[in-house]
Amino acid sequence: MKVLDHLLRKVGTGKVHLTLIDPDEQDPSDAGRMACTAMDAGTDGIMIGGSTAEDQSIVDRTVRAIKEVCSVPAILFPGGTRGLSASADAIFYISLLNSSDPYFITGAHAETAHLIRDLGIEVIPVGYIIVEPGMTVGRMGKAEVIPRDRSDLASSYALVAQLFGMKMVYLEAGSGADRHIPPEMIGKTRSNIELPLIVGGGIRTVEDAMSVSSSGADIVVQGTAVEEDGGAEKRVADVIRCLKGNLASGP
Repeated sequence: MKVLDHLLRKVGTGKVHLTLIDPDEQDPSDAGRMACTAMDAGTDGIMIGGSTAEDQSIVDRTVRAIKEVCSVPAILFPGGTRGLSASADAIFYISLLNSSDPYFITGAHAETAHLIRDLGIEVIPVGYIIVEPGMTVGRMGKAEVIPRDRSDLASSYALVAQLFGMKMVYLEAGSGADRHIPPEMIGKTRSNIELPLIVGGGIRTVEDAMSVSSSGADIVVQGTAVEEDGGAEKRVADVIRCLKGNLASGP
């Protein structure tokens, strides 16, 4: 089954959880361990990528280490033209719609289009929208970051993604953000599009996940929360159980 079909089927039956692992933050073996732990907790897929990944060999070794221990899809989430690996199952082919620099909308894509086609991995076009605070990805992508009180603007960009024929919309507060996307913005965006809505950034606790998912997110992404020490594994497991509707049955 293709990864997009897998995710759409999951969205059709409930909320979806994806785990984001930055290959620059740990060695490949540790990334594999983190991915395996997330899979055992019930995550629906592993995203591999970061805002500053420059070493393609590290990306590739990280993907291969994850694939060795995980049966859930390994999805590239490239922060640049080097964030690629033929070992991945699919790539979120993101276009940063509210960037002030055309390079991040279509320019980088032109540089890598032939390579991505030749890799033979599944391509999932995603409209990527950066919301305040934006963090590193906002700065690196030269985003005209959407203010938290401009739900209308976020939903308009999301509709652009749909009209362009993209397969998903991703609202991003940025890795390490101290707060997630506002519920009002998620709800407004969800009501304005027919595509699956991904939300990431600042989602650390069960309460965060409940707020985001109940507001309309179909797919919830956790990254920094997975990497942090001090009970991160249990926190992520609790979030996943919450999204799946059976938190009460957890330890």
